[in-house]
Amino acid sequence: MSDEYNLSNAQYTSLYEGSQALFRIISERLNVNTAYVTRRGKNEMTVLSSFNDKEEIIPEGYSVEYGGTYCRLIISNENSTMTTADLTKDLITSQLEVTDQLGVKGFLGVTLRDREGDVFGTLCVMDRDEKSFSDEDIEYLHSLSGILAHMIELDQLNYNMTYLNVPIIPITIGVSVLSIQGIVDSRRSDIILNHVLQYCTDHQVHTFIIDLSGLIILNDQLPRVLSDLAQALRVMGVRPLITGITPEIAKQDLRNAQLTSLNIETVRSLEQAMALIGFSLTETKI
Repeated sequence: MSDEYNLSNAQYTSLYEGSQALFRIISERLNVNTAYVTRRGKNEMTVLSSFNDKEEIIPEGYSVEYGGTYCRLIISNENSTMTTADLTKDLITSQLEVTDQLGVKGFLGVTLRDREGDVFGTLCVMDRDEKSFSDEDIEYLHSLSGILAHMIELDQLNYNMTYLNVPIIPITIGVSVLSIQGIVDSRRSDIILNHVLQYCTDHQVHTFIIDLSGLIILNDQLPRVLSDLAQALRVMGVRPLITGITPEIAKQDLRNAQLTSLNIETVRSLEQAMALIGFSLTETKI
């Protein structure tokens, strides 16, 4: 799964809702107390969704450093599976701190992948009692991980529909505004640049306002498309204006002077941008 999209756990709504619907079925079928889905982060595994039948063993949001998790053993296994009847007696898992913390014995986990085959996380079950899982049980859990993979893809597609949108709004003749929302990676940068330049040509735009109030900064870097877009607009004879600079964006520009070095005109709001070019926004009473 591409890190470029960087969805938060809360944005995997289909996966969350789908896993919740499946967990009780899994619990009854495998006779276990707990079933859960984890998501693999840069250095940790975090429980995205969980079900606990008689007692809470794994809460949602529970996070453990990757090297100390059962998930590492699942993902690194050539069969993408790890199972043991008793975690406290297994040579490897008995040494993990998380085993003492959770106080569980029976465990089965399989790797959860997205539709491209990249590791998303794991689908696991566990119980206080010793549990021996059959090959049929393992195959059953793998089949359900395939269903959840479709839900991951659905969440990605839903996010990408918004992610790739370039909402240019005409304000008046020759003046338009683009509000850049969310994360801007290299792929989206190309889409924004090409779409804006073509739009300005087709609509004879002379002033283009770029609003950054919804921009999410990724990896402490302002997206290069901001400077590329401003320079390209100038070459085309279009005046670029930037509004909506948040404190976070301002702090980033202090470090790299990306916007400052281009001497781009900046204002605080759309209203000020319109005033700068000789227009005013007035309220019409009905």
